[in-house]
Amino acid sequence: MRRALAAIALAVLPGLSLAQTVPEPQGYRMDHYRAPVPATLQGGIVVGPEAAHGLWTSGEVAFIDVLPQAPKPAGLPEGTIWRDKPRDTIPGALWLPNVGYGAIAEVTAEYFRRGLDQATGGDRTRPVLFFCLEDCWMSWNAAKRALAWGYETVYWLPEGTDGWMLWDYPLERVTPLEPQP
Repeated sequence: MRRALAAIALAVLPGLSLAQTVPEPQGYRMDHYRAPVPATLQGGIVVGPEAAHGLWTSGEVAFIDVLPQAPKPAGLPEGTIWRDKPRDTIPGALWLPNVGYGAIAEVTAEYFRRGLDQATGGDRTRPVLFFCLEDCWMSWNAAKRALAWGYETVYWLPEGTDGWMLWDYPLERVTPLEPQP
């Protein structure tokens, strides 16, 4: 009986772990951006919070936060005070909200390119690290897009600032890079 149970467990357990694996899509993730993410990024380097902290302390990697920012709702009554939700992120990171959607408008692509140029000094060989929150496809999409644009060393932190905070690493309040008029 014990052998039979062990055999069943050995047969079922590998299937359970495969059921939890999220495959990389061929293109960009186009919807349901807050969902389990893949463990890989083809052409990129996946890092956890400890490795990301090491890259951060080296000062050689540009950190890019792509957490989306909700726009001010249209049609608010006159006199309504609107305050953007504050963002606490990895110190020194450049916040480029809304660049991680699967399909982005050309104006958003230009904003993203300008932010990458600012973060890397226009050097596509300078390493960049993308993050958002845990289980956020925005950072995966943004990292994939940077690879497609020719950035050579692209890191991705799937745990984002959630994982960073669990290790009690520092955070700072930031505002997003302003769009050009």
